[in-house]
Amino acid sequence: MTANTPLVDTAEEWEVRATDTPFVGNKTSVRTDDVVMPDGSVARRDYQVHPGSVAVVALDEQDRVLLLKQYRHPVSMKLWEIPAGLLDIPGENPLHAAQRELYEEVHVKAEDWRVLTDVYTTPGGCSEAVRIFLARDLSDAEGERFEVEEEEADMEFARVPLADLVRGVLAGELHNNCLVVGALSLSAVLAGDGLDSLRPALAEWPARPFEA
Repeated sequence: MTANTPLVDTAEEWEVRATDTPFVGNKTSVRTDDVVMPDGSVARRDYQVHPGSVAVVALDEQDRVLLLKQYRHPVSMKLWEIPAGLLDIPGENPLHAAQRELYEEVHVKAEDWRVLTDVYTTPGGCSEAVRIFLARDLSDAEGERFEVEEEEADMEFARVPLADLVRGVLAGELHNNCLVVGALSLSAVLAGDGLDSLRPALAEWPARPFEA
């Protein structure tokens, strides 16, 4: 890498000789591709096909982040998390999805929205892309709370100072990927160029194109 080389991920798609979908679930599936490598050989790659997700770092006027604690069966743990959910509809506007999740999970609305960061959660084995928003100017949502079920019926809620989250992440006490990335990203932007440097809420997202 030279001084003039931009530090940016680039789109690229290698040839696929054959593909199969051995498993189709309710929200995701598993795909097997035979991919042509640079030397001409063919390697088999198995991965989860995922519709994408959104997550929300909701920051109140006291610099506290809204959290929920939820049981996650694959890792046999109850994890502190930020509000998040799937992009259930192809082409869905991620801002609208994030506003829905904030309402459904913590019954809160926000007036100020920015894009905090975009990530691929597990690019070696899953196609999931997540857009993490920063939401501010919070207030209680109107109407009845969204009815929860299954794991969500056992959730706990808290408002935690951002500094405490960062300490918990670095101490290995908090593990949810969206919480980790969101807390560290927000801490970095506050210590650097400031919140006005963040992208607007409707910034383009090549990983999951949408219509404004």
